[in-house]
Amino acid sequence: MTTQTRRVVFLVFDGVKMLDVAGPAEVFAEANALGADYALSYASPSGAPVLTSIGTRLPVDAPASEVTDVDTVVVAGGDGLVAAPIPEALVGAVRGLGDRPRRLVSICTGSFVLAAAGVLAGRRATTHWRHAPLLARAHPDVRVESDALFVEDRGVFTSAGVSAGIDLALALVEGDHGPDLARDVARNLVMFMQRPGGQSQFSDPLRLRSPRAPAVRAAVELVAAQPALDHSTGSLAAAVGLSPRHLARLFAAELGISPARLVERTRLDHAKVLLDAGHSITVTARAAGFGSTETLRRVFVARFGVAPSQYRARFSTTHTGGQLGRTGLSAGKSRD
Repeated sequence: MTTQTRRVVFLVFDGVKMLDVAGPAEVFAEANALGADYALSYASPSGAPVLTSIGTRLPVDAPASEVTDVDTVVVAGGDGLVAAPIPEALVGAVRGLGDRPRRLVSICTGSFVLAAAGVLAGRRATTHWRHAPLLARAHPDVRVESDALFVEDRGVFTSAGVSAGIDLALALVEGDHGPDLARDVARNLVMFMQRPGGQSQFSDPLRLRSPRAPAVRAAVELVAAQPALDHSTGSLAAAVGLSPRHLARLFAAELGISPARLVERTRLDHAKVLLDAGHSITVTARAAGFGSTETLRRVFVARFGVAPSQYRARFSTTHTGGQLGRTGLSAGKSRD
């Protein structure tokens, strides 16, 4: 296999998330073992070694200002990028790249660096689901797609949290060398060629600002306490002493969603809790208020991109994919 050398430079900094660097780098290295030719190197704003999130010191090859003749620049993420102002040296390092790289890539919260440098203005982008609302608020000129595992917009690639950077690196390899080589890389690294579903399957339960109107607060608490009850807008309105139209207006003003959407999201969150605990799809559908397994499946797939059975297999335990899971479910947990 004859191929051109593609230089990939990782831009790193103190506190950089180690997996944001090592995960994508391993994908490129595995591709090299199968015939690709990626030349990997590492740069920091000053050219000094950096201290990673796991406490190891990562040496670099050059300061970012000396990065030239590069195909792809990968800006890794780190917890500090959302906890404090982004260092100007890091923002300046990205701005200084200009249009030198063919591809500019961010992993996880590295998108905040790209946004601060103005790279994402007018572009679609993603980041870790937990920080997507912050990215959207801090940079309203960025079209944040909070459920995407990775997004490409005019040569700029952004990925979701941590391990999604591995998914993105695999997609870059596929773009460079085709699906056959990428498929071999995925098999060797024991990963999905395309991971099912989006980020929402990993996210926390619905969190709403506390309603000021007592009637809205009472309705929210009623749905949360008993999600399986009949919670049509009419029944909720009757329970809190308002007309359906008035309740809908209050919901829109206070929460930005309709009563029906609140009920659906609350039931989905309850379903995830039940599935996490290993309950059957039938039990979950009934207890969460969906009535039938087919309704649960349809709504679950529409929201999370995976079926309830797939979600349960993925999140209820770490044992089912290895030797510890070969004896079946624990006592008291039913199968479908």
